[in-house]
Amino acid sequence: MPHKIGNVLSWASDVEQDTLDQAAMASRLPFVKGHLALMPDAHVGIGATIGSVIPTSGAIVPSCVGVDIGCGMVAAETSLSASDLPDSLDALMPLIEQRIPAGVGKGHNQATRQDPERARRIPETFVASTEFTDHQHKKIVSQFGSLGSGNHFAEVCLDERDVVWVVLHSGSRGIGKELAETHIARAKGLMKQFFISLENPDLAYLVEGTESFDAYISDMLWAQEYALASRTEMMRAALASLFEVVGAGHPVGEINCHHNFTQREQHHGKNLWITRKGAIRARADDLGVIPGSMGTRSYIVRGLGNEASYQSCSHGAGRRMSRGQARRTLTVASLRERMEGRAWNSDRAEALLDEHPESYKSIETVMQDQADLVAIEHTLRQVFNYKGS
Repeated sequence: MPHKIGNVLSWASDVEQDTLDQAAMASRLPFVKGHLALMPDAHVGIGATIGSVIPTSGAIVPSCVGVDIGCGMVAAETSLSASDLPDSLDALMPLIEQRIPAGVGKGHNQATRQDPERARRIPETFVASTEFTDHQHKKIVSQFGSLGSGNHFAEVCLDERDVVWVVLHSGSRGIGKELAETHIARAKGLMKQFFISLENPDLAYLVEGTESFDAYISDMLWAQEYALASRTEMMRAALASLFEVVGAGHPVGEINCHHNFTQREQHHGKNLWITRKGAIRARADDLGVIPGSMGTRSYIVRGLGNEASYQSCSHGAGRRMSRGQARRTLTVASLRERMEGRAWNSDRAEALLDEHPESYKSIETVMQDQADLVAIEHTLRQVFNYKGS
């Protein structure tokens, strides 16, 4: 059950004091209307706490959405069962690596602005306020349908019925980062221009009704749609690769959800901007995807519509160690031990050390902490894990 600390309502039983302090700082912004909801996977982020849900009126903090606008999860249930899979999925790795580029700055290098086959799959529902340069256009096309790095991944999993799932985590790649950094810098400039003092300069905000606010919303919506479609593109490639290796199979259903975004919602009788940084929307019967770390379980969940959390839940396990601390503390040998029995990027074990499962909180504890936010539909265990480094 949640507990109140000042203007923060926390579902986290395993949380550091600096995380609570950072969340409290954001909760004191004058345009925060209601409490800040802290999810059970909460940990320190840049500007705002990862795993926080922030209700505001009249203003938005761009860094509370973060630099990976629209980052989220997609999961596809398939017609396959464990008995359909080969003894090893090692043959899947080169296909996935070829069709879903991963890593810092990586993309489909053959793609250009004139690549009609790839470019036509990029959505155009929302129009960005930014006028993209030729270099940005090339990046938009080349990185569409690519994974990125850090904790982004593609997995093949089995649920409690031994049904095969494909699960994937990614966001808006380099273009989303560029857009976010532009608007964060603009917000900081406005704070200086109007002599507005903040507890943390990363909490710089944009005021609703201004040109800067409208420009951010346009770019944010564009980046969210780009990220959502990019995950769909990668899932198409991942499923095709899996079915090629197995020699059979088809998708049964798909769940695609953001966990870095903001949108207009009504809560407690008020129309608010609800910013979820490392949190997913969990209205009654909403389906969501909550991954653990590599080597641990992931979950398909159904929202319970808890208004105290602004109908939200966690987005994952949450980091316990910084990446630097994980590299200094953990070993490649223990990572190999934790990943035993799975097909994974074992040839890049050292580069993936900061993704060691021991650098994350217990996903089982996270799920216990939010039993009033979501119900578990399926529990997934990995048999294949692909990451960029």
